[in-house]
Amino acid sequence: MSITITSFDGAERAAVDEAYRIGSAANDVDLPDFPPFCRRRFDALFHTPMPGTRSLWALARLDGVPAGYLQLDLPQLDNTDNATVELVVHPELRRRGVGRALHEHAVRLLREHGRKRVVAMAVSALPDGPARSAAGDAFAAATGARSALAEVRRRLDVGGIDRVALRAALAEARPRAEGYHSVCWQGTTPQEYVADIAYLDGRLLMDAPMGDVQWEPEQVDAERIRGNERALDARGRRRYHLGMRHEESGRLVAWTLLDVGASADWHAFQQITIVDPAHRGHRLGLIAKAENLHHLLTHEPAVQVIDTWNAASNSYMVAINEQLGFRPVDAWTDWQLTL
Repeated sequence: MSITITSFDGAERAAVDEAYRIGSAANDVDLPDFPPFCRRRFDALFHTPMPGTRSLWALARLDGVPAGYLQLDLPQLDNTDNATVELVVHPELRRRGVGRALHEHAVRLLREHGRKRVVAMAVSALPDGPARSAAGDAFAAATGARSALAEVRRRLDVGGIDRVALRAALAEARPRAEGYHSVCWQGTTPQEYVADIAYLDGRLLMDAPMGDVQWEPEQVDAERIRGNERALDARGRRRYHLGMRHEESGRLVAWTLLDVGASADWHAFQQITIVDPAHRGHRLGLIAKAENLHHLLTHEPAVQVIDTWNAASNSYMVAINEQLGFRPVDAWTDWQLTL
């Protein structure tokens, strides 16, 4: 068998198409409960990247047949020793050396670009969860990578929400949030809130459990927020935000985000939820998430399920998600390889 690997970019439409078909096949087999692999999102990775990210792409062919692809994201604004990788092999062409060849190609590229470590994620089954292949974890371990952070994906079945219990939880929480009120918006952040959102977004990697992942906090400002928004618009992500405003200071001190992709109106992701440390203890996280759930479902009535990820050790956020009705689906490991 002959394996060849060639670099490509967004101008090479045939290679992009081949990579997309590989990603779509892998998505359907590895994560059958996920939305379809989104073509709009995939194309946008090439023409509208996240600000401060340089991506390197490579396509592997096995005896001339497209068999796998590699995406390396190299941060340019911070974490300039680091990279993230997505390595995907077509399900019908696995266990033939394609993944190993792509890995070796990735290591060469990373060293050429002065990177010292790379992080990737792999999914595995929970004891009582749906079946998941153990191949991702086994492959990562075989490369010499170390398990750096354990995460769990949880899913909320919208039809099963206990609305009576949720109303009771909010009624109990709101007296503790006196002096704060919620504001919500869709899509682009209003200019009056951009500085506060930049501050909160920049705190995420300081406040969230990171295990042994060596990743420094990102430097986020208004320009970066606007760049992120342009990239998400290009991907077709319909975004629903809710912030908690501190009345005395006028600042947003908590923020949560839900979004819906272009490929499936039945599915949403619960993204960031963060509360400024100086304003914790007022149940702002629960209030923000519960009210934003209502905000989303008012505008996206087709949504049936919502997925979210949390570090297994993040007991505070896990407790809020469990209270809302999220239940574990599968396990995800952040693997870190030091070069």
